[in-house]
Amino acid sequence: MSPLTICLIIFALTIIAFLSGKFSLATVALCSALALYITGCIDQTVISSSLGNVNGIVMLSMFTVSAGFNKTQLVRNISSAIVKIANGSLRKVMIGYIVCAALLCSLVGSNLIPFTILYPLLAGTVEDMGISPSKVMFPLGLTVICCLGIIPLGSGAAMYAQQNSYLTANGWTGELMQVTDIFMGRFPVLIACVLYSIFIAPKIAPDKPPVEIKQTDNSSAQRALNKEVMSPFHERCGYIIFFGVSIALLFSAKLKIPAWEIGLIGALLMVLTGVLKPKEAVAAMPISVWLLFVGSLCLASALNVTGAGALIGGYIAKLAEGSHSSLWIYFLFFIAPFILTQFMFNQTISTIFTPIIIQTCIALGVSPVGPMICVQAAALTAFMSPMATGTVPYYMAAGGYDMKSVLKQSVLPALLFAVIQIVWLSIRFPLY
Repeated sequence: MSPLTICLIIFALTIIAFLSGKFSLATVALCSALALYITGCIDQTVISSSLGNVNGIVMLSMFTVSAGFNKTQLVRNISSAIVKIANGSLRKVMIGYIVCAALLCSLVGSNLIPFTILYPLLAGTVEDMGISPSKVMFPLGLTVICCLGIIPLGSGAAMYAQQNSYLTANGWTGELMQVTDIFMGRFPVLIACVLYSIFIAPKIAPDKPPVEIKQTDNSSAQRALNKEVMSPFHERCGYIIFFGVSIALLFSAKLKIPAWEIGLIGALLMVLTGVLKPKEAVAAMPISVWLLFVGSLCLASALNVTGAGALIGGYIAKLAEGSHSSLWIYFLFFIAPFILTQFMFNQTISTIFTPIIIQTCIALGVSPVGPMICVQAAALTAFMSPMATGTVPYYMAAGGYDMKSVLKQSVLPALLFAVIQIVWLSIRFPLY
């Protein structure tokens, strides 16, 4: 068999394994990379360059920097301030917690961790006001899922680097993604989500939970609330290093300092100043995410080198041939991952569609930057089904929701965010 055929077979088997859920994403990605190497689709240079990819260093470093910031008392202080300012007003409570959630999910690069930290605080606040948690848990879950990685601070500032690695591995030779591109492509949804979660979602949410509210594993919240208070020196260092690194990443081109150096320096400073212990710094690095990244780069390189990616992209490009409509193409790029992510893990969908979208854009002769943001946004509308992301079962349990109530609350924001995202991207990142 030719390398192209072998690569297509391995690619198909990788997708099947991703969707089966029987193995971790990292395990599947590494097995795929090994199979590609053994069959000669890639050589050891591709594997070594993927393992040592500088954007992988940015990713690991920024998670470490974010872990140092997460040791500060900021979240607890904000929660206390919200209770004082709200003075019994549900709307004021929602403004405080929703804005905090939108910031936190980008800072720590996760939607589950911010939810597990904030939901006990929010539940306790509204219960003291005589309001059921069923009125507020869906808006909180909606915010942390949809707003993940939009604000270019902390872990959110490192997302563009990961996307650039996929671009180069897939053979794109044009302009790469800039650190602010994801924010510029998705901020209308950020604004829409925050406003919807504050003013509309609580009105649609049930007054009483349809099913019994269940206790969930809130160990993350307990660790956040009961963590040891750092000394004033370490507290200040946590803030200064975190925001200093984030700002430096925004201006890395003007500073002429590579992003990986900025991230690595920030991670080391968190340890050298004592904000993080060495063991905490190592534990903060998401090795499974990094291994998935490495395996995905190897697969992307194989798709590019063997021509399999161009073949797949060419077939998809035929759907858009002759239209020359950015709106239509963005709709095509959004709709498939948007539907599938409701039934499959959102990270899986993003991993599968990213190389396909890049190769399709190359075949069309247009920049993949906007369409990549489109796929990411579509994968992060994963709030309609407990199969989409781990946060959904959490907010269902915390709010006492059944599937009927989840769907009732989900349809309107899903359609609203989809329309906003497709229209805005066609304006901000026109393809023609």
